[in-house]
Amino acid sequence: MKIATFNVNGISSRLPNLLRWLKESKPDIVCLQELKAVHERFPLVEIQKAGYSAVWHGQKSWNGVAILSRVGEIKEVRNALPGDPEDVNSRYIETIINDLTVVCIYLPNGNPYPGPKFDYKQKWFKRLNAHAKKLVSSKKPVIIAGDFNVMPTELDVYKPERWVKNCWQPKLTTMSAAGKDQVIMPQYGLN
Repeated sequence: MKIATFNVNGISSRLPNLLRWLKESKPDIVCLQELKAVHERFPLVEIQKAGYSAVWHGQKSWNGVAILSRVGEIKEVRNALPGDPEDVNSRYIETIINDLTVVCIYLPNGNPYPGPKFDYKQKWFKRLNAHAKKLVSSKKPVIIAGDFNVMPTELDVYKPERWVKNCWQPKLTTMSAAGKDQVIMPQYGLN
């Protein structure tokens, strides 16, 4: 099975690029981030014509996530990361496709540091790790994919000195795997 993630950075303006990529790459399941479109503006008809079903959680101007599938029905489980009922940002969607839990995230970038956006990012990461542990403990296969907005090495960003303690996380160097069906989650750490 081919599973891919794609930060579209505006699905309305980049729809031709997305459709071309879907046709050329033929992923079975796709996680999209940064839709930048309200729920009603998601291009479902075009996505279906490309051979995919979809679930999405949109938001005007910012954020927004979607999961596409051409290998089975998508059952939406939730469209918000548990742990903060006041968080209304469209950054998380969790589904089941053929007994596979597929999660798409668009993690906050946290810029600038210090400040409330960075604090929000830290809290979001902690909530994600807590929920991911619950998903992994189910012993069912899980995929958590998307834009983590983390750059663990200097090679991952142009001019890393601009991003210290924001997106660039030099201490984010280890990955953990759990269970027979591996789930990869970053272990969050700060300077």
